[in-house]
Amino acid sequence: MRRGISIAAVAGVLALTATACGGDTGGSGGDGSKAAKDPGSVSGTVTWWDTANEAEGPAYKKLVADFEKKYPKIDVKQVPVSFDAAEQKFKTAAQSGKGAPDVMRTDVGWTAGFANLGYLQPLDGTAALENEEDFLPGPLSTAKYKGRTVGVPQVTDTLGLLYNKEVFKKAGIVKPPATWDEFIETAKTIKKRTGVAGTQLNPEGYFSLPFIYGEGGDMLDVKGKKITVNSPEAVKGVETALKLVKSGVSLKPATTDGYVDMQTAFKDGKVAMVVNGPWSTADDFTGKAFKDKKNLGIAPIPAGSSGKGAAPIGGHNYSVYRGTKNLDAAYLFVKFMTSAKSQEYTATELGTLPTRTSAYTAAVTADPVRKAFKDALATSRARPSIPGVGDLFVAFDQHYVKILRGQVAPKAGLDALAEEWKTKLIKDYTIGG
Repeated sequence: MRRGISIAAVAGVLALTATACGGDTGGSGGDGSKAAKDPGSVSGTVTWWDTANEAEGPAYKKLVADFEKKYPKIDVKQVPVSFDAAEQKFKTAAQSGKGAPDVMRTDVGWTAGFANLGYLQPLDGTAALENEEDFLPGPLSTAKYKGRTVGVPQVTDTLGLLYNKEVFKKAGIVKPPATWDEFIETAKTIKKRTGVAGTQLNPEGYFSLPFIYGEGGDMLDVKGKKITVNSPEAVKGVETALKLVKSGVSLKPATTDGYVDMQTAFKDGKVAMVVNGPWSTADDFTGKAFKDKKNLGIAPIPAGSSGKGAAPIGGHNYSVYRGTKNLDAAYLFVKFMTSAKSQEYTATELGTLPTRTSAYTAAVTADPVRKAFKDALATSRARPSIPGVGDLFVAFDQHYVKILRGQVAPKAGLDALAEEWKTKLIKDYTIGG
C-alpha cells in the first residue's frame, strides 16, 4: 500500500464525504481550528506550488513577503511550477504521498478531478474560506465539487467581444453588435467601407461555447449524466459560428496555432473584432493597432436566438492538499492570498480580475479593461464540473476546427464528438443530443 494520500485516492470521492470539514488533516499539524481561534500562534512551513507565469512571479513574491511579515512564525516555500506540467505533477505526487505541496494554485478545470481523487481538503467552515458571501457567484461555483468547497477563488476571467474603435469609426458604426446577427451585418459594413476583415475565429472548442450558450445549449447535463454537445441547441450555436466563415465576414481559421493566428491579426489591425479574454489585452497593446490603448473596445458577448449572451468562466483557485501536515498554516496562507486586499494588489499590478466583490475598488475599476470584463462576468457560466474536463476539450478542438474549415457539417461533427466522449472519456454518460 502506498503511503500518504493514496488511501484517499482509492476511496475516490468517498474521501470528500467521510469526514467533517477540517477533521481529517492527513498529518500531525493540527486540525485547522487554530487558524481561526489563535492565528498568531500558528507556526510551521507552507510549501506552495505557484503556477503563475514568470512575469507574474515578482508580484506574488511580494505577497509572500507580506504574509511572512504578518505571520513571522510561518515560512512559505514558493515553488514555481510550469502550468503545462502542474496538473499531472500534482497527481503523481499526491498519489505517491511524496512531494505534494501544502497549497497549490489550481486552474478551475482541474478542481473536480483533484477532488474526485480525494486530493483536496474541504474548506467549508474553515479560516481559508473567509467571508464566502463576498465572492462572485460564478467564480465561487468553480471551486465546488459535489456540495463541498474545495478551493478558494483567487483570480477569474471570461470572454468578451474585443473591437477596434478606430475601424468602427471609419465604418460609421457607433456601437458594438449586441447579437450575432448584428455582428455579421457589422462585419460586412466594416469590410465594405474600410477593407478590414470583420473577424477571425479561434478554432478551439472553448471558444465555441459563447455560440452554444447563446442558443441555450451546453456541453453536458452533469446532473442527468447526459452528453448534450450535439443537442439541437448546440448544433445551432456551432452553425452560427460556421455562418461567420461561410458569409465571408471571418477569415478562415488556421488548422494549427489558431489562437496565435487570430490574436496576431487583431493586434495588427487586420480584423476588426475578436472574441477573447482579459489575458489577451496586454498582448493587444503591443500591436500597432492598439498603441493608443484607448482604441481597444470591449463589449459583452453577443446574444444568440435565446436572447442572451454568455461565456465560460476561467481562472484559478487556491486549494489545500488533503495530506498536508500543517492545516493551520495552509489555511492562513490561502486566506491571505485570496483576501480582498491581496486581490486588489494583483489586479492593479498584473491586470487580473478579482473574485471578490469588495476587491473591485475604485483603483481596480478605473482600468477600462478590468471594468469591462467585470461587467461581462455577470452573464458568464461555469464549465461542467467533472473530472477530466480538460480531456473533453482536447477532443473538442479537433472536431471544432474541422467544422469551421468546412471539412464536416456541424451536426455530423458534434455527433462524432459526442460519440468520442462517450466511448473514450465519459463512458457512464448517455448521449442526449
